[in-house]
Amino acid sequence: MKRNIVIATVAAAALIGGGTAAFATGGDDDSAASKSSVQLKDSDRKDDRDDDRDDAAENTAEAKAAKVTAADAIKAALADTSGTAVSAELDDEDGGLVWDVDILKGKTWHSVEVDPGTGKVLGSWVDKDDDKDDAAEDAADAARINSALKGASVSAADAAKAGADKGTVTSVDLDDDGTATAWNVETTDAKGAESEYDVDLKTGKVTADRTDTHDDDHGDHDGQDDD
Repeated sequence: MKRNIVIATVAAAALIGGGTAAFATGGDDDSAASKSSVQLKDSDRKDDRDDDRDDAAENTAEAKAAKVTAADAIKAALADTSGTAVSAELDDEDGGLVWDVDILKGKTWHSVEVDPGTGKVLGSWVDKDDDKDDAAEDAADAARINSALKGASVSAADAAKAGADKGTVTSVDLDDDGTATAWNVETTDAKGAESEYDVDLKTGKVTADRTDTHDDDHGDHDGQDDD
């Protein structure tokens, strides 16, 4: 359940056209205008025609460029916006690499962008959707997430730290397929190969995730359980 790309798109549209997403900056006065310090070279950005080798090269380049870990990005985001971190993803925003962190506070969704080179919060905003159907879906998502995380002893940052033993963590997300019992962590190894792991919400146990065929933008995976 990744909301960050959707929220970021809505927020960007709102900033341009006066929409419904409310933008708010963090502690730094210039954070609204801040740009990521990690700018990807043209050779690092690939299109849909790229083969597996190019994808692996892109994954490697992004993983190496991110000096700030997923766990530290989550920590920085929570210092800016209080709540519960639900996901964090290393993402390319117009050629600049950012950590997109989704934070849930009560029934309100927040998105925070963190510079993967410096750990500085680049900006944060609240998702305020005027569409009744979308607002109802957001509320249902919030209720489901809050229920899933009730009693959990392992946070998103904890899951990111656990997954770091398997490779460079590029994404942490609640495995929200009905009854969520684990965090889903995506990693990239030194050769650019991607793997997925589940981190139990209560025990922190890390196991290979073999339930997803992984046909989305992240490509194939072949995670191995080292336990």
